[in-house]
Amino acid sequence: MMEDMPAEARGAAVFLELRRRLHSGLLIVRKDVAGSPADVQVTGGDSSSLCIATPDGELTVTLPAGVTFQQGSCIPTPAGEFCGEELHFRLRIGIEQSADEELPATVMETLRVKETYCFHCQGCMTRLLEDRAFRRVLPLPHCNWNAIVDEWCCHPDPFANKKLLPRAEDCLVGDSFVLLARDESCGQTLTEEVSPVGAEDGQDPKKPCRRLTLASCASCSLELGEIVAPGTLKLYITQVVVEPAVGDRKPEDASLNRSLFVERTVAARLRELSNSLSTFHFSVQTPDGKAFLLLWLLNSDSVIASVRERQVGGEGSIGCPALHGPSARAARALKLLYIICSDSGTQQREIVTTWEVSAIGQPVVLPLKVCEELLRVVTDSNAALPASMRSMRSYEVAYLRL
Repeated sequence: MMEDMPAEARGAAVFLELRRRLHSGLLIVRKDVAGSPADVQVTGGDSSSLCIATPDGELTVTLPAGVTFQQGSCIPTPAGEFCGEELHFRLRIGIEQSADEELPATVMETLRVKETYCFHCQGCMTRLLEDRAFRRVLPLPHCNWNAIVDEWCCHPDPFANKKLLPRAEDCLVGDSFVLLARDESCGQTLTEEVSPVGAEDGQDPKKPCRRLTLASCASCSLELGEIVAPGTLKLYITQVVVEPAVGDRKPEDASLNRSLFVERTVAARLRELSNSLSTFHFSVQTPDGKAFLLLWLLNSDSVIASVRERQVGGEGSIGCPALHGPSARAARALKLLYIICSDSGTQQREIVTTWEVSAIGQPVVLPLKVCEELLRVVTDSNAALPASMRSMRSYEVAYLRL
């Protein structure tokens, strides 16, 4: 029966998740690839690979530096209600003390004072802002700071209706954007457009319409951010690539496709915010404050590899990073639970309401189109998982590569 199912419904043929902190891993093999645990042999290749032999052939998954498989540690475990479809195995891995590899720096980590930077459009790599040097790089309060002021002040809020804006050589860093002072060069590289009134806002005369002045790339029309004041530009980190101004070198992220760039940028930022704020709940919102996606970060130490369809030994070695193709290396990833706020399910609506009432989700504001791109990333990830891993209670499960 499984042979007649579409690939999307069956999920990964072979899926591997290693937990660096736990020194352990989970291997899942579909039963149309191997009929019984005896058909699966797992061995360590060289110091940085794992060999999985099945009746269809042998897969060699490249492991990160410092991660090794402990020979003879792979043992079958119960697959629960999915025992008729999947084989589950547990295994042990070794982690060298110096194996905590550095991840690529994010925009927030890159920016430093007295350094010169170029800002590129992520869509077409056009230089938007050239040779920007900052005297001050300052973090902004988190987006719910006004509510905190109201809670702690015994007098009227002195900051009410006042925006925190950068001076000429400032860079103000928010949770998902940077604020910069505009200069004359912006007129050649950016276009402005007032956002249309939403259908719901237009029908409610009592609700004030908040129309944004959107800033887009003049070359490819990618929406980059907003004009928040006559002399201030807001750029979202998912829309720009920031590089030190060193000659005419091509940005390192220029070769990444759009989907992968959004995935890695959001994953890295969630990891940073989780570490700095000690929170694991995030509410992805549009600029008008509407919750779009709820994310619950489970762990950030996963290393995942996946093969979507059966592979018959031919090329001999397949290094698989995540859930989007069988040709890249194993990748570090965030494991998270998510709920789509527009989901009509009763249990999902109750969870969304609880999050909103309790304000337990750290807001992460992104343009609507980016929210939709992120939704496609997590739903594609979920669809490629083994059936037994796709949901946890009322949440869906996904991985975001770092």
